[in-house]
Amino acid sequence: MRGAGQPHRIAVVPGDGIGVEVTREALKVLDALKDIHGLKLTVDEFDFGAERYLRTGEALPPGMMDRFRGYDALFMGAFGDPRIPDMRHAAEILLGARFQLDLWANQRPVRCLADRLCPLKDRPASDVDFVVFRENTEGLYVGMGGFFKKGTADEIAIQEDVNTRKGVERVIRHAFRYAEASERQSVTMSDKSNVLRYGHDLWQRVFHEMAAEFPKIEARHLFVDALAMQMIKDPSQFDVIVTCNMFGDIVTDLGAALQGGLGMAASGNINPDGTALFEPVHGSAPKYAGLDVANPFGAILTAQMMLEWLGETGPAAAVERAVGEAIAAGRCTRDLGGALGTREAGDGIAAAIRRKGA
Repeated sequence: MRGAGQPHRIAVVPGDGIGVEVTREALKVLDALKDIHGLKLTVDEFDFGAERYLRTGEALPPGMMDRFRGYDALFMGAFGDPRIPDMRHAAEILLGARFQLDLWANQRPVRCLADRLCPLKDRPASDVDFVVFRENTEGLYVGMGGFFKKGTADEIAIQEDVNTRKGVERVIRHAFRYAEASERQSVTMSDKSNVLRYGHDLWQRVFHEMAAEFPKIEARHLFVDALAMQMIKDPSQFDVIVTCNMFGDIVTDLGAALQGGLGMAASGNINPDGTALFEPVHGSAPKYAGLDVANPFGAILTAQMMLEWLGETGPAAAVERAVGEAIAAGRCTRDLGGALGTREAGDGIAAAIRRKGA
């Protein structure tokens, strides 16, 4: 993490489908912040995605991950194209970055910015305001396993769940440190240790050890099925949630629904001692690409997260304020109840930032 007022170098990979469109709007907002707030930002844009992969057979050129390490942050749009059914290029770019850059903490804020976006009956937006930390480099997503007698009636498929002491400890400690720094009252750890008696026993033991290091933070535990139920019954009870890779993937999509849908969801893939990669949660949605209907606010709020990571809290606050005001006024895309297209919605946020700074 760098400090406010310093120059920052950002690598941008718009990706595929609507990723290209929403990234364009996020960059418009960053340009407005450069003009109004004096943000010192250098952006290098790369065309890594399906089109390049189909043209060259190469997802990333040799040495690109080492080049990425030289940036203060990475910003990526979305990946996925039906012309590449196995999504090999997406895995090499996005998952490759997570693993090779050791971006072990996936941070997903779940905050609802308007009462009408909350789908829960009689629940105001203020009840939905928590952060989920997902372990990002282990678990079932490491790709360890294999097939035996594939394609036969006796086929066996094995998928291995990898949990290391180092990986579990650092993400849980990070969650507690975040709660402490942001003056949040509780950390809830979620697992399935009643069934997964080895890997999630490790999560249990480490969580209790970490809790003892942070006595001022309430330490809570819920099995993941109970967590999902409680998120719907009363989301206001949560401040910070920490969980494993797969469970985090699932419950953060549930969280996105609580804040108005995937089009509002931002995320960061973070190594506190290295770089960070920021991406909106939604996918590439190929059927909507080129129609000017995608909601750019998730990408714009992802840029806001990136600014916070860079220490630019003033510009970050200006972005969140502009998005909240746009939603309140109905200046948004159709999924949020407005009538604007992708470009108009992004233009509106950029214009609001410029007006506020005038």
